[in-house]
Amino acid sequence: MGGIFLETLKPRAVGASINLHFLIQEGQLRADATVRHVKAGSGLGLKFTAVAEEDRARLAALMTRVRGIARSRSKSV
Repeated sequence: MGGIFLETLKPRAVGASINLHFLIQEGQLRADATVRHVKAGSGLGLKFTAVAEEDRARLAALMTRVRGIARSRSKSV
């Protein structure tokens, strides 16, 4: 749960600070992150530096849901 890869065409420099605010199935999620990796034309690898206390349970639920989707896709291949 230390980070996330986001697809985006908007480039950022490695080390740049990002403030994330987005709505997920589990509710609102707010976090601060630092760009750790850039994949040109594809997206950014972000490391979370802070997650709002009230959003931590939603982040954990999101990660559990995403891992479940990835597992089910790998089993069907």
